[in-house]
Amino acid sequence: MRVRTFATADDAGRTLAREIARALKTDSRLVLGLPTGRTPILLYRELVRLYEAGRIDFSQGTTFNLDEFFGLRAGDPRSYHAFMRRHLFDRVNLPARRINFLNGAASDPEQECARYERAIARAGGIDLQILGLGGNGHIGFNEPADALMAATHRARLTPATRRANASLFGDRPRAVPREALSMGMATILRARRIILLATGRTKSRCVERMLGGPVTTRVPASFLQLHPNVDVWLDRAAASRLDRLPDLQ
Repeated sequence: MRVRTFATADDAGRTLAREIARALKTDSRLVLGLPTGRTPILLYRELVRLYEAGRIDFSQGTTFNLDEFFGLRAGDPRSYHAFMRRHLFDRVNLPARRINFLNGAASDPEQECARYERAIARAGGIDLQILGLGGNGHIGFNEPADALMAATHRARLTPATRRANASLFGDRPRAVPREALSMGMATILRARRIILLATGRTKSRCVERMLGGPVTTRVPASFLQLHPNVDVWLDRAAASRLDRLPDLQ
């Protein structure tokens, strides 16, 4: 994995936005995989700024979001669908028909997950997958476990992940759904290129384990070591433990 360290989280987000703009200019029909959470908010803010400045065009692009809370409808303000609309989709020229989301309110979640896999395949696969990093090493909602699911699936969330998402639910972790629908590890690893963005000192231990530890289901992000085209973009705080990994120096 190629590791790049930036002075600040703002620098990392701005640079990633410019990289996405460059990729869309090279291929206007780019298929993007997108994350949610606090870390990519800076990225989405910069993408909106680039769009308003006429420096990025989403009109032919396609997006697939990584995950959605199970039991929430798209219109629920606490849903990831609503999050993405607030921070990006309602503010750029990405056509609604090109936005793809898991339906958290699906009556048959297994069928919904299979539908999502088919939609990704029909789009030709994901060209550029942007990832965040959970504090326990999860990507998407692929939580640490004895085994990981390959395909898009219904996932049970750990207490730590529910606490991390409490801000969407009035800072009440118990109000966060216990389950979500998420792309699986194989779905993520089939992307042609992956950029993982991690910022903040609270992510530093996990970054160290992702980059320097063994590939293990207990750190799902460590499976990115198996992908041939991965960039890991960090701010200095998230990279603060990398001096412990001589191979990265």
